[in-house]
Amino acid sequence: MKPATAAKKLGVYLEATPAEFQEGVVSRAELNALQADPPQWLRDLRRDGPHPRPVVAAKLGVSISGLARGGITDPLTTEQIEALKSDEPEWLRRERATQAEVRKESARLKEMKEKQRDSGQD
Repeated sequence: MKPATAAKKLGVYLEATPAEFQEGVVSRAELNALQADPPQWLRDLRRDGPHPRPVVAAKLGVSISGLARGGITDPLTTEQIEALKSDEPEWLRRERATQAEVRKESARLKEMKEKQRDSGQD
């Protein structure tokens, strides 16, 4: 697979990976080995970053779109993410509230579908 695909599956920012990773091809076996026993560079990237947007969004508890609305378009380090969490700017509070509403609505819809499915089987 392409290095970009492998980086995505590993949850790391491709441009921060070693050159040999970026320039090579990653087999399924190599990917499995990286996941099972990550080398130091991978452990460091996962711990310190820079992190890709999906990871940043998850760590902040917002959507990727919410990051963009908040003006965050670049990868962030763990330190930068922690600083945002402690500063908690208005956009982050707003996006977290929006994300909480989305999760609540998703749970409600799932419960409603389950009830419909269960009542249809009686």
